Amino acid sequence: MMLGTGFELQQHTLFSPLSAMAFPIIPSASASAISFSQFQTKNNNAGKEATESKSINQNSKVSVSVNKRRHSKSYLERQSAILQLQQASSQSHFDSALARLGGMLKVQDLNAVLRNFGTLGRWQDLSQLFEWMQQNGKINASSYSSYMKFMRKNLNPVKAMEIYNGIKDESAKNNVFICNSVLSCLVRNGKFDSSIKMFHQMKQDGLMPDVVTYSTLLAGCIKVKHGYSKALELVRELQHSGLHMDSVIYGTLLAICASHTKLEEAESYFKQMKDEGHSPNVFHYSSLLNAYSISGNYRKADELVQDMKSAGLVPNKVILTTLLKVYVRGGLFEKSRELLAELETLGYADEEMPYCLLMDGLAKAGHIDEAKSLFQEIKEKSIRSVHPADGYAHSIMISAFCRGGLLEEAKQLARDFEATYDRYDLVMLNTMLCAYCRAGEMESVMQMLRKMDELAICPDYNTFSILIKFFCKERLYLLAYQTMEDMVGKGHQPEEELCSTLIFHLGKIKAHSEAFSVYNMLRHSKRTMCKALHEKILHILIAGGLLKDAYVVVKDNAGLISKPAVKKFATAFLKSGNINLINDVIKAIHGSGHKVDQELFQMAISRYIDQPEKKELLLQLLQWMPGQGYVVDSSTRNLILQNSQLFGRQLIAEILSKQQMVSKALRSCRETTN
Repeated sequence: MMLGTGFELQQHTLFSPLSAMAFPIIPSASASAISFSQFQTKNNNAGKEATESKSINQNSKVSVSVNKRRHSKSYLERQSAILQLQQASSQSHFDSALARLGGMLKVQDLNAVLRNFGTLGRWQDLSQLFEWMQQNGKINASSYSSYMKFMRKNLNPVKAMEIYNGIKDESAKNNVFICNSVLSCLVRNGKFDSSIKMFHQMKQDGLMPDVVTYSTLLAGCIKVKHGYSKALELVRELQHSGLHMDSVIYGTLLAICASHTKLEEAESYFKQMKDEGHSPNVFHYSSLLNAYSISGNYRKADELVQDMKSAGLVPNKVILTTLLKVYVRGGLFEKSRELLAELETLGYADEEMPYCLLMDGLAKAGHIDEAKSLFQEIKEKSIRSVHPADGYAHSIMISAFCRGGLLEEAKQLARDFEATYDRYDLVMLNTMLCAYCRAGEMESVMQMLRKMDELAICPDYNTFSILIKFFCKERLYLLAYQTMEDMVGKGHQPEEELCSTLIFHLGKIKAHSEAFSVYNMLRHSKRTMCKALHEKILHILIAGGLLKDAYVVVKDNAGLISKPAVKKFATAFLKSGNINLINDVIKAIHGSGHKVDQELFQMAISRYIDQPEKKELLLQLLQWMPGQGYVVDSSTRNLILQNSQLFGRQLIAEILSKQQMVSKALRSCRETTN
């Protein structure tokens, strides 16, 4: 995960992932971002906002100008009603005032109250008033726009879609402010695919996207898989629509490049932005600097910071902390310590993040003692964490001890954390769980799982992976299998190595059907499969007598399975498999390029002779053979003739005669060739 840029899209007035400075999760520490101070850019689009809200802002004035015209009685009554609603001191007072006064107010009056509640953060009153406006038909496009704008941090995607789909007025439904608010809500809640689908539907219904629309969707590309290619599609569409990229769009693209390790592309966009006359600000520099941190390219990072200073910009907390990350990734630990000292002097090291960056780098480079010393310094200086119970520093050190084989120290530090904090986040729980698993502390592992249940914390992929490996290590293979079932049931896709290991162990304890189930979990996932795994599961299925399942594996993957393994399967199936599928098995083996030998034909024909009621299958097989260049050998031919009364002597004689003609033709062809 990447270091964010702190790019607050005040210019576009909608949500963007650049709206908060979020440092990367330290792999050994946390999957949660640490938010730094938010930054805002100049509101160049303030005119748009002003145009939309001009009349509403005028109506929100509840006092009458002393030197202007007299207002009508109804106007003064409405102003009084607005004031009473805004000043309602309790929920009951507000309910009473709304029921008594709502009828006399116009839509613009109610919009003024909506905006007042939004400004004051009175979310419950805001929602209640909006619902009342919907129910009473006193609502317009500005009402929807204002509500979604103020509720964006408290509005879930389902509610946003419910509101949008409930809009009856077509012009309001195509209002770009409303559409952008809905898309923003979806993106902010991680529903990027849904936002793209909704965007296309909105365009079909008449939406004319603006630059904010594309900026909002681009923001969703930062954390999604293949986000860079999806961002390029949006940029091409933006340009095709005649819109121009602004500094906010460029800032978002830089963040996308950084999060998808596209360093050269990030540099290209940075240059293009400058060439087009946009002056980079601290957020653009921060994003490009973050891209350099991926590879620890400290030379380019230093040049960029110097360029920033030459442009008259002063490196702030975000820039310097990102630069520290670059130094750490580049292995410049001495220079990192110097920069950390500078951060302390400037008052930028009041939180543990810069210490954690250096501590994690030291630990991963094998300098555990130095990392431990820095951890002790954090404790002695009482450096605060953004979320104290998240335990980022503890998580780094516990993971470091585990990697270094210092399991007792890892276990002790985990217990110290438990004794200090009564609240956990998922990352910390996973870190502690890993420490206990590596130490073989079954009781502590079970205690961690119970704690997760008590705190209603849902396990993630890492949780399941840690447990499956632990249960395999403890030879609790069926428990590992049940855990993998839960893992897949929660929507996580298991890795091939994990599945392969579990399949092997389940086969060893003769849990053949469970092994095949794990194979299918991997097969139906989007992950790649090693070719050898098909043959591995085939041997397990043959050993377990699950020949029908083995047939499915061979039919779908015969070209990836060795000839001896295919022969082993065919022999087992023709000996005791479902007789109704024998012909299908032979045809599948032949169709995959494997030669069907006489031994297999004799086994199949013997099965049919033992069950005369299956004579149609025997006749079909004998009739199929010549067309594929197969004929029965003399011993099998004699066996058929001895039992021809079971199948019709005349018909058998005709079929065998045709086979003999084919046999002569094949011999003649071989002799001519020789």
